[in-house]
Amino acid sequence: MPTPLPPPPLAGTTTGPTALRPLVDTVLTALHDGAHRRDGPLPAGGPDAVTPRMRTATHPVIPDHGTGPHHALRTLVTALTEGAADPADPLCAAHLHTPPLALAAAADLAASALNPSMDSWDQAPAASALEADITAALAAEVYPHRPTPDALITTGGTEANQLALLLARERNGPVQTICAANAHHSITRAAWLLGLPEPVVIPAPTGVMDLAALEVALTRHHRPHRALFVTATAGTTDTGRIDPLADIAELCTAHGAELHIDAAYGGPLLLSPTHRGKVHGLDRAHSVTLDLHKLGWQPAPAGILAVPHRHHLDPLHHRAPYLNADDDTEAGLPDLLGRSLRTTRRPDALKIAVTLQALGRNGLADLIDRTLATAQQFADLIARTPTLDLYDRPTISTVLFRPTDADDNTVATIRRTLLTRGQAVLGRAHTDNRLWLKATLLNPHTTPQHLRSLLDLVNQLTNDLAEGNTPR
Repeated sequence: MPTPLPPPPLAGTTTGPTALRPLVDTVLTALHDGAHRRDGPLPAGGPDAVTPRMRTATHPVIPDHGTGPHHALRTLVTALTEGAADPADPLCAAHLHTPPLALAAAADLAASALNPSMDSWDQAPAASALEADITAALAAEVYPHRPTPDALITTGGTEANQLALLLARERNGPVQTICAANAHHSITRAAWLLGLPEPVVIPAPTGVMDLAALEVALTRHHRPHRALFVTATAGTTDTGRIDPLADIAELCTAHGAELHIDAAYGGPLLLSPTHRGKVHGLDRAHSVTLDLHKLGWQPAPAGILAVPHRHHLDPLHHRAPYLNADDDTEAGLPDLLGRSLRTTRRPDALKIAVTLQALGRNGLADLIDRTLATAQQFADLIARTPTLDLYDRPTISTVLFRPTDADDNTVATIRRTLLTRGQAVLGRAHTDNRLWLKATLLNPHTTPQHLRSLLDLVNQLTNDLAEGNTPR
């Protein structure tokens, strides 16, 4: 009796890029339908509404019998989109969370379909060559006068900062980190993760590192057998301010300290002839963090750690015979394990490369310039509104403001109410002993009308609260 043939596979379970077309159509439809249902920058109702709706869509999470690829995609993508914060909406402006370029998202789809793994050449022949060229080109933007700069692709600023501190430790032995109160939380976490002393935190009374305090710290903490590692910031998360990088570099040189610059936010200003002067001194650092899923409009992740000399990355070298055997390396196969602490890695270089090719320097500079101009326009509107206080002119694209004479509880209530109603997504920052609403403007297509609409929402809600109409 002949052996029966196995049943045909479910549609959509065929592997490889050729099976994508009908599924992509389903995804695009679901994205459209979900956004239409949400109809705003955020789903209304807060967690009490969003969580049950998502759980209903996913129940049961692991069914006994599958629903099929199109139904599963349509149901889950629609529900996720309906319950998403939409970074492409001009009123979604809380975080360093950009609306990704459509072409970069399309490139990311191709990367997922091809699925190279960036831990050995035989899994990523072309992708490894592309990554090498992209990282070298980006490193040359940071260090234009160094003969052999290099860079690694990371999951973001946190990983890049951790790698920078790790490399400093491997170069110098135990290091003492010095940072300002405006530094990203990942600096303290990196020191903890690596078993290093807790960072010395110096004041930043004007929002940037205090140079006099830095000089005192460098003098006080000098030890014969412990290197000093200063971390400066080019684009803080609270205000977007940039430390005086060149002056900090001078002090570090005078005291024999190493310098790392966390430019996750502000680093891409290098690509704008109009604004690159704001990050003058970046090339004097021993390492620099960039984050192209901020002012680079990439889908996350797209972090970068740049170093001035390729050999600074040598401590990351690692041997696993099944991935980079000595004889394979000697025969000319590229060794990829030293490009990350991770083993399996996505080819995130592809979306970056597509963006650079498609837009070029001029196109990226235009996006950056328009975004920073929008932040200035927003500051102008706030300054002309008598019911609102502007914290300061924006350095990059972060604008802090608050209703005049409001207390901190009112400011917090305004923000949460806008979130719960799904009307706007604003962040919060505590500086100058007061709580401020924070707009991080990263959408180059935001118009003055969008900005006025956002201020109208804040003013109306402030009036409601003043009249005793407390939102629930």
